[in-house]
Amino acid sequence: MNKEQLIAKMAEKSGLKKTEAAKALAAFQESVTESVTAGEKIQLIGFGTFSVRERAARTARNPRTGESIKVEASKQPIFKAGAKLRAAANVEKKTKKAAKSTAKKAPAKKAAAKGKK
Repeated sequence: MNKEQLIAKMAEKSGLKKTEAAKALAAFQESVTESVTAGEKIQLIGFGTFSVRERAARTARNPRTGESIKVEASKQPIFKAGAKLRAAANVEKKTKKAAKSTAKKAPAKKAAAKGKK
C-alpha cells in the first residue's frame, strides 16, 4: 500500500474527504517526526511505540576489502508493534498453517487407508 492508497482508505473509514485525510496523515507524520527528533517516545496502546535508539560508535569491517572502518554513533528511529497489531498480523499466518496442516493430513489418511485394503 502506498501513501495515496492509505489516504483513500483513511478517508473511506473515517468519512473524511481525501484532502482532509491527507492533511490528517501529514499532521500525524509531522507530529511523530517532531517528537522522535526531540527524543520523545510516542506510545499508542495496542498499535505500537515510536522511539529513538542510540547506537554507539564502533569499528566495522568492509567485507569486500577487509579494511577496518570507524562507524560514528547515531540515533535510529524505532517502531515496536503493539500486542493488538502483532496479533492481527499473525491471524493470517495461523489460518494458513491450519489450512496447510489439514491439507497435509488428508492425503496421508487416504494413503494409509489404501495400504490397509
